[in-house]
Amino acid sequence: MELQDVQYAKDGPVAIVTLARPRYRNAQSWRLLDELDEALECAQADREVSVIIVRGEGDHFSSGHDLGTPEQIADVKARGIPRVGIAEYEAFRRYNLDLTLKWRNLPKPTIAMVSGYCIYGGWMIAAAMDVVFASPDARFLAGQVEYFSIPFDVGFRKAKELLFESRLIDAEEARALGFVNRVYPAEELERETLAWARRVAEQGYGTLRMAKLATNKIQDQLGFTAAMEAAFADFLVMSRLGGHPTELPEERRLPGVGLALRGAKGDPEPPD
Repeated sequence: MELQDVQYAKDGPVAIVTLARPRYRNAQSWRLLDELDEALECAQADREVSVIIVRGEGDHFSSGHDLGTPEQIADVKARGIPRVGIAEYEAFRRYNLDLTLKWRNLPKPTIAMVSGYCIYGGWMIAAAMDVVFASPDARFLAGQVEYFSIPFDVGFRKAKELLFESRLIDAEEARALGFVNRVYPAEELERETLAWARRVAEQGYGTLRMAKLATNKIQDQLGFTAAMEAAFADFLVMSRLGGHPTELPEERRLPGVGLALRGAKGDPEPPD
């Protein structure tokens, strides 16, 4: 398995999958998402692996969708996908809904280990994992993204508040809302996440598989997957009516769009 934008390693029964574009704060190019899927498939197929951790290299989990790095622009051009039509729809759907739903339903337990920015598309990947562990410096930004799990992640009224205000929340607030399971000091995050993963790995695969399947089934009885499909359609309508957020004047962009654009350029972080 040759990977460029994702790293794959094993620590006993734990697979560690790392988003590895730190220059761009791990912005999610199509190649990164393809490689993430490949790494998760590898972990799923490996009988020695019982638990999977997804993390980001460097200071950030992910600054969200790739909004225009040179590598992403060249990749899209090389694939020859037109800007409109069914081919564009299929590509957009794959990278913004289908893969995320697939990862949510992986049979093995998954952990998002989050530090730094986890915004928009970063939230999508973290939300698709079974549990989320974070360091105090983690900053989460909810948005009306393509995999719109946020009302399920934090509750419906709180989701509206966060979407209307479009503000970053820290790890402790995310934990209080139920999106983050545990918050550990930055210097302890990796050690404690691995320790927890190893304890979980001691359970039999059948027990873990049935626990995850049963929980996801209950969530689906509440309409989760159907809601993701419906919200994806709403996102497409919104993006067509309002234009792509990167094309709006800077003063009208949501904060996360500015952060993602700076990430796509490799620009320094804005001051606090």
